[in-house]
Amino acid sequence: MTPETLQDFFPILAGIKQPCDVQAVDEKDLSRLGEEIRRMIIQTVSATGGHLAPSLGVVELTMALLRVFNPARDRIVWDVGHQAYAYKLLTGRLDRFHTLRQLGGISGFPRMCESPFDHFGVGHSSTSISAALGMAAARDLAHEDHKVVAVIGDGSMTAGLAYEGLNQAGGLGKNLVVVLNDNEMSISRNVGALSSFLSRKLSKRWVQRFKKEAESIMRQIPKIGDDLAEYARRSEDSLKSFFTPGMLFEAFRFTYIGPLQGHDMRMLTNVFQQTRELEGPVLVHVLTKKGKGYEPAESNPTFFHGVGCFEPETGEAKKFAACSLPSYTQVFGSTLCSLAEKDESIVAITAAMPEGTGLTCFSERFPDRFFDVGICEQHAVTFAAGLASQGVKPVVAIYSTFMQRSYDQIVHDVCLQNLNVTLCLDRAGLVGEDGATHHGVFDISFLRHIPGLVIMVPRNEPELQHMLATALAHKGPVALRYPRGVGEGATLVETPQILPMGQGELLREGTDGVIVALGSRVNPALEAARMLCEETGKEVAVFNARFVKPLPEEQLLALAASQPFMLIAEENALPGGFGSAVLELLADRDALAGLRIKRLGVPDHFVEHGSQKELRVKLGLNRDGILAALRAMLR
Repeated sequence: MTPETLQDFFPILAGIKQPCDVQAVDEKDLSRLGEEIRRMIIQTVSATGGHLAPSLGVVELTMALLRVFNPARDRIVWDVGHQAYAYKLLTGRLDRFHTLRQLGGISGFPRMCESPFDHFGVGHSSTSISAALGMAAARDLAHEDHKVVAVIGDGSMTAGLAYEGLNQAGGLGKNLVVVLNDNEMSISRNVGALSSFLSRKLSKRWVQRFKKEAESIMRQIPKIGDDLAEYARRSEDSLKSFFTPGMLFEAFRFTYIGPLQGHDMRMLTNVFQQTRELEGPVLVHVLTKKGKGYEPAESNPTFFHGVGCFEPETGEAKKFAACSLPSYTQVFGSTLCSLAEKDESIVAITAAMPEGTGLTCFSERFPDRFFDVGICEQHAVTFAAGLASQGVKPVVAIYSTFMQRSYDQIVHDVCLQNLNVTLCLDRAGLVGEDGATHHGVFDISFLRHIPGLVIMVPRNEPELQHMLATALAHKGPVALRYPRGVGEGATLVETPQILPMGQGELLREGTDGVIVALGSRVNPALEAARMLCEETGKEVAVFNARFVKPLPEEQLLALAASQPFMLIAEENALPGGFGSAVLELLADRDALAGLRIKRLGVPDHFVEHGSQKELRVKLGLNRDGILAALRAMLR
């Protein structure tokens, strides 16, 4: 949109160049500003995809924060960042908002390098309180007096890190404001006892009726009735806190305010103005509706949490070229269900993402064997270890990027005890528009050095089926990583087979060199080898490694001894990745003499956001990139 068009269609929003401009908006125009923000978010996300429902739910909350706090001076920290689109629009990024999540455009999450008003980069949940407390401590060390605000969703409050931050904040007594955005959801509807506790919301009418009835009953007690009623009146705050979430946060020595209607701009603004004057840590509990202001998102907030392109008028997903291929996630979910039909010891665990990890079908067919632990990846893994210690076969399905949070538990609770836990790392490799915080490109590097852990990577759908069956039949821990998106179109099998441990397969013969490929890079490697043959007549072999650990050692050594060069292709970080493991093997076995080696993978820097296709082209990990590397090796 041109500046003129923005002015025509979003006259109030277009006038906000800096966050302090929000304070200058006339009160009578605030509701129109909220409407413009929602229209801009819907219009943009319908074209780019993104986190729609969370951001629509906090429009009034964001406006109220910026009416009271100035991020040019005060610090505002968003948790996860799913809900930060309105904040981006009001902090000088309106003219770039159409580039949201696009290659070279603005990020879908707060990033310190993107704006001086993004005070902390986020992408994973439950970090805001700890980060904000660190900022508050730094402020006091510098003898400054600006305010620090953390905005955290109730879904993120299921994670232990949030309580570690609350605990220290209450102990230090720093001036800190925590805003709890309570919409009873993370991505899916929240689970667990804490969610039920936060949902105990009392109406003022109920409280008043209860007080009157209790006082009437107490006054009727002979001799001590009046004294009891007077004591109850003095204890009113304690009585109320017993029934409401304030009891929890006041136990952490926070001043608790709420719960408040999160779409009442005037009230929110007044409350935030009052909190500026309070000393010590304060928690403001705000009730919002996820997807507010857009009926399709209000009706289906899970679908619109993180959504692809859609028709803004109807909310219907945009029609693209028909693709009947199942995703790897779907293949995983359906295969696990089939295996669980035959083995009652199989259970499934997810961390607040049953839909995203393909476990919805499992939860419906085997509800007693399905566990959603909330946003608690560390707990998920140790919970699985406990199950495995009693003879159960737990399958823990978590995105690769989020599995990073449970590293200690994988080492000490699972692998050290050699327990039969299957870790299924969905979205391994480059994931696309969510960017650096979500790419699953480090899992091989942080897992392969753990003793006793088997690591498998399928090249297509049936190989994923075979590997899942192999993992569940194996005695010991297994990690299985697979990419985001649809598969290769290979025919699924009815009965998965057990693969020989540590054995790859030679998919293409050749004597002019060999490509050792892993997982999603196997098929592009096959295509590149065929194209090279058509182009030059050279025959390059292609080896599907299958296993990162144990490596197919003898097969790799035989290839190293018989080929002039080896090109290794993977979709993981090069430092410590699969290619590093192959190099270590060849070096340890004195098999490097006369062999030229090149590694293709994710370089040693964080990869930005963009589509998977664009990023693979940029990093040389697609068919053409592999072909270019082959040509260079032949030269």
